[in-house]
Amino acid sequence: MPVTCREEGRTLIATVSGELDHHEAKAVMEELEGRIDQALPRQLTVDLKGLTFTDSSGIAVLLRAWRRMGQIQGSMRVVGTPAQAEKVFRAAGLERMIRFE
Repeated sequence: MPVTCREEGRTLIATVSGELDHHEAKAVMEELEGRIDQALPRQLTVDLKGLTFTDSSGIAVLLRAWRRMGQIQGSMRVVGTPAQAEKVFRAAGLERMIRFE
C-alpha cells in the first residue's frame, strides 16, 4: 500500500510513497477516508517525501482528503512535496486551498 498512517494525539499523519497515479489513487483515497473517519483528527498531515510520481490523480486524492477534513471541522497540510508533484499541484492551484509546507 502506498500510504501508511499513524496518529500523534489529534493529528493523523499519512505518508504517501511510490507512484500516485490512477492505479493507486482509489486505494489511497479509501485508506485516507477510512482513517479520517476512524480517528476524527483535528489535523491531517500528508507527507509526500517518498512520492516518486503523481498526475491528476494526486490532485483528486488531496482534494478529497481536504474536503473530508473540512466536513469534520479539521485542517490539513501537505509536507515534503517533491519537485515533480509540486509542479502538478501548482498548475492546479491547490496552494490556494491547501497549506503546503
